[in-house]
Parts: sequence; structure tokens; C-alpha cells
Amino acid sequence: MNAVRMVMAVVIVMVAGSVLAVAGSQQSFDAMKSLNGIWEGQGKDGKPLQVSFKVTAGGSALMSEIHGMDEDMITMFHPDGDRLLMTHYCAAGNQPRMQGTASPDGKTITFNFIDGTNITAQQPGHMEKLVVTMLDPSHHTEQWSFKGADGKEMTEAFDLHRK
Repeated sequence: MNAVRMVMAVVIVMVAGSVLAVAGSQQSFDAMKSLNGIWEGQGKDGKPLQVSFKVTAGGSALMSEIHGMDEDMITMFHPDGDRLLMTHYCAAGNQPRMQGTASPDGKTITFNFIDGTNITAQQPGHMEKLVVTMLDPSHHTEQWSFKGADGKEMTEAFDLHRK
């Protein structure tokens, strides 16, 4: 009888942990969805930059489009069970996927590279990391890290305000 109770307790703890993880990824996704709209700022070269976010696919995905760089780029965010994932459709011609982790206060979500498509030795590198910090409802920052084929990391930071 004690073995049965022990197994039941373990199952309950595992299920509760999974439910909390899914709730955490959903909270992070909901925070990202609050960025819905058009944002303006500047790149490090001082050129104007616009980032638009659009909730799509019946609320199950968030599309970000960066305008004002040499090439426009699109990123799709979506929950996947207990994970928050993103796929970045990069001007480098590849599609890195990253998994998000929220800070304890929920204001910063850090996405780290997990895998990608079209990432080969012949291409110039890929996005490795994105840090999104939501400072208030009208102000957020994005810090993008690109890992070059030589292993060097380059970063680009955007300070964005809601239009």
C-alpha cells in the first residue's frame, strides 16, 4: 500500500511540474503578445528602425518583422508545451530556432539557440541569442547576438518605443 501511495505522489508531483512549466511558457508568450503593434527606434548606425508585432494564427503565434536594416527579417514566436520557441527567418539565409527563458520578474525573456535550418559551413553565421526586456507598456529593448562563422559574436541592440 505504501508503494502505491509513493507512486501516486511521484505522479502528482510530475503532473504538477508539467502544468506549472506550461503555465510559465504561456505567461511568457502572453507577455510577448503584449508587444502587438508598431515600435520605432534606431539601429547602432543611427538609422531609423521599425519593428512590428502581430498576433496571428488564432492567437497561437506572434510575428515580429524588423524593417530598416539592410534586409527585412521575420521572427515567429509560439508556445510548444512547456517551452516558448522562436524561429528567426534571417537575412543570412538560415532559420535559427531558440528557446525562451523568463527572468524571475517576467520582464526579460532570453532566447538561446537550440538548432536551425540552412545552417552550413558555407554560410556566414547565424543568430545565437535574443534578449527582450519589456520596460513598460510603451518601451522595450531587444538585444540580438549573431555568431559568425569564425565563432565571433556580434550584437545589435534596439531601444524601441511604441508608435
